[in-house]
Amino acid sequence: MTISLSLFIGFLLYWQAMQQAQLQHSAELPDTARFDALEHWIIVVREPGTKGQWPSFPYHDVLQKRYKRLRRDEDDSAPLLLTDLPNDKAGRVALSTVKPDLSSFELLTLARKLAGGHDDYQATELGIAVIGFSAKKSARVAEALLAAALAADAEMPDYHSKDKKGTRLERVHLHGVPDKYGFERTFAEDEGNALARYLTALPHNELTPALYRKRIAQLAREYGWKSQFFSIAQLEKKKAGAFLAVAQGSPEKDGGILRLRYTPDDPTSENALALVGKGICFDTGGVNLKPHNYMMGMHEDMEGSAVALGALAALTRIRAPFPVECWLAICTNHIGPDAYNPGDIVTALDGTTIEVVHTDAEGRMVLADTLTLASRNKPKLIMDYATLTGACVYAIGKAYSGVFTNQEEFLPRMVKAGVDSGERVWPFPMDEDYDEALESKFADTKQCSSDPGVDHILGARFLQRFVKHDCPWIHVDLSAGNNKGGLAHIPTDTTGFGVRFTLNLLLDQKLMK
Repeated sequence: MTISLSLFIGFLLYWQAMQQAQLQHSAELPDTARFDALEHWIIVVREPGTKGQWPSFPYHDVLQKRYKRLRRDEDDSAPLLLTDLPNDKAGRVALSTVKPDLSSFELLTLARKLAGGHDDYQATELGIAVIGFSAKKSARVAEALLAAALAADAEMPDYHSKDKKGTRLERVHLHGVPDKYGFERTFAEDEGNALARYLTALPHNELTPALYRKRIAQLAREYGWKSQFFSIAQLEKKKAGAFLAVAQGSPEKDGGILRLRYTPDDPTSENALALVGKGICFDTGGVNLKPHNYMMGMHEDMEGSAVALGALAALTRIRAPFPVECWLAICTNHIGPDAYNPGDIVTALDGTTIEVVHTDAEGRMVLADTLTLASRNKPKLIMDYATLTGACVYAIGKAYSGVFTNQEEFLPRMVKAGVDSGERVWPFPMDEDYDEALESKFADTKQCSSDPGVDHILGARFLQRFVKHDCPWIHVDLSAGNNKGGLAHIPTDTTGFGVRFTLNLLLDQKLMK
């Protein structure tokens, strides 16, 4: 595969945009000289109560007076103070108090606001001071602030004709957290999230299936992943009719299923984790054409694949001790003379016959054959990500994503991973009687139901039948993939939701122990 010079240069610029600030870490609080040396600070003080005095740190008396005055004026229990340092250095401070029991989502949301307080006062160095907490809780607060600062600093695609003169963050000075607490995973999760957001935000003419594959090929070289691509011709030989039904409407036969693999030097398990992502680079709805207001933003219908890539990047960066395979179903859902139609009967790769009901339910079609391929090697766990259904958005909104699994014992661990990571999820039922809505007079199953209501559940039930060999499986319906104004610590509408959740689920909840 050759890469054009313009695409290669574009990727180098993208890779530079992914570069992260360096961290300087100190358990001590900064002295006055250190405060005066930096122009920008984020300060979080443990909530002492309305009459309590803050611990001593430079300028604490002046800052506390300003904060108390702001609290009275705004009638807010924990407002955000954005103010100048009381010195002649023109330093800028974003400050708030925090209760130790604040939830991860609330803490990350506050961190986003604190990090955003410096938007108009960009600098290459940022100071973060965490004051008055126990060692463990100081690390938790610092992690949220660092995650938010890195997320705010990540560059996203920008096509303005005039170059922005904004600066990138080069160094973060963290104070008040014991040195034993490292933040390597925070940096890795930010790298994965930034990758997912960047790719998802690219317009379709910059991320056709062919261009997407070229970008991924360069990523594979950078991260050391092995790569295998199943082209349209190869999928025709395999009789992957569910995927091909969607891909056949495109005038360019550039879609396919891409397999990536990370293998650690000394794996703790031979069975890999399989990450599967829906990569519809643009979704017109096909013959069931979307109306205008639903057509806008459909270049983001590949976000599931970008999140799978981001999770793979983060796991690679922290050198996860288990092998990881990443399967990406990449194509477009076009309208045209060759597009598939409602009423068509197609045969999936595993031999299942499918009655097409609605051509805009294309995600489950391309994932069906991809899940079949991904489960052939009997992975220890399969996780798939997809912007699959509007029904999930209607059910829980855009602040949560829906999760489904064939392992009931996973349910409390998935919820806890969402609570702890700040990327909140909610599980839905997977009872067999839902399959009644997918019964077909003409084929083994319907693709979806023509009746409104629980399409997010029916979509998951449809996908489950293509998970083979009793593999443990989790499906994430990314209803929180785009949220106006950002979500938790992420400042952009495109959230890249799922990377933090995945690493917490795998590592902290020990699904890949």
